[in-house]
Amino acid sequence: MNKKNSYLAPLLIIGVIFFIMGFVTWVNGTLISFFKKAFSLDNTSSYLVTFAFFISYTLMAVPSSFVLKKTGFKNGMSLALLVMAGGTLIFIPAAEMASYPLFLVGLFTIGIGLTVLQTASNPYATILGPRESAAQRISFMGIANKTAGVISQLIFGKLLLAGASSVDPKDELDKVVFPYIILTAVLVVLALVIRLSKGLVEVSEEEEETPSAETLVTVTKTSIFQFPNLVLGVIALFCYVGVEVIAGDTIINYGVSLGFPEEEARLFGTYTLYGMMFGYILGASLIPKYVSQQAYLKFCAVLGLLVTLVALFTTGFTSVVCIAILGFANAVIWPALWPLALSGLGKFTKIGSALLVMGISGGAIVPLLYGGIADSIGSTQKAYWIMIPLYIFILYFGLVGHKKKSW
Repeated sequence: MNKKNSYLAPLLIIGVIFFIMGFVTWVNGTLISFFKKAFSLDNTSSYLVTFAFFISYTLMAVPSSFVLKKTGFKNGMSLALLVMAGGTLIFIPAAEMASYPLFLVGLFTIGIGLTVLQTASNPYATILGPRESAAQRISFMGIANKTAGVISQLIFGKLLLAGASSVDPKDELDKVVFPYIILTAVLVVLALVIRLSKGLVEVSEEEEETPSAETLVTVTKTSIFQFPNLVLGVIALFCYVGVEVIAGDTIINYGVSLGFPEEEARLFGTYTLYGMMFGYILGASLIPKYVSQQAYLKFCAVLGLLVTLVALFTTGFTSVVCIAILGFANAVIWPALWPLALSGLGKFTKIGSALLVMGISGGAIVPLLYGGIADSIGSTQKAYWIMIPLYIFILYFGLVGHKKKSW
């Protein structure tokens, strides 16, 4: 078996992991609208869904790297899936008690499991093959992730948002019980499959970076913070996840605020995900043969800036479509950022990966700020101005930040 074929089985398994991550992550957009209606929440309170889900990345990213050192990739992923199953199981008593805080605890628990999966799976996909094509491999993972997101939004949108709403909040909340029982069972079964799988191979520290004139400088470095490309990459990833979650998780509420019926608006989140899928397919086709991951990153940042401005200065369905197009603009930012930020880290790769995962907390903080701005100024559209400086920083990282090797 040649080396390329030896990558295939573990990458297929990682693809399944990305599918599961996408399924449980992108249902949040539907849950935000569902909980806002069921508990009569304002915008800020409804976006506690994304806050509870993503803030676990900040709290657990570094501990998760130590967990992976103890367990290895395979056992760590299996454990993470079981933790996620515990989180989905919490939804059942939360529905019975009609407790929004308990739902948030469930989302936080799911996020803890996802943190371990993210910490393991992204560098795993990066390491299994040449660095220059890492964005291509992660793009394929992204296609699996966003396909799952479309499926989850269609299923949960139909179950939770379609049809007449009950006047009794308890009846509304009971809608989540059966699908989350099924989701819990799927996670437990997948955890067992991963645990028993012989397809996943362990990657040692030595395999993470091929020694070169550039990477050998890590011998003289004693701290992860001596790598500007990583530190700036963490900030860029924070900005990126913020704009990605806003584009995917606010669009349903945005549509409703513009007067679209909920039956129609529930599908808007899938438009964003379709855009992301197209972006991933295009990125996987073009990188690195026709365009470098650095060039594509700069293109995505500029496109995100321009489309956000159009969304701010148009109305109705045109503005909604612009928010959905941000899915396309955002698609390849994630897979391009990772290899650029991790470049040259050598033995610091795992802790560097953990710090990058902490940047996912942008998905917790930025949507909450968006909701607060929308409530304070009374406009869900003008609140999208928050994305402009975030795209500017991503563009800076693509132009300058990733090249910095010292402060």
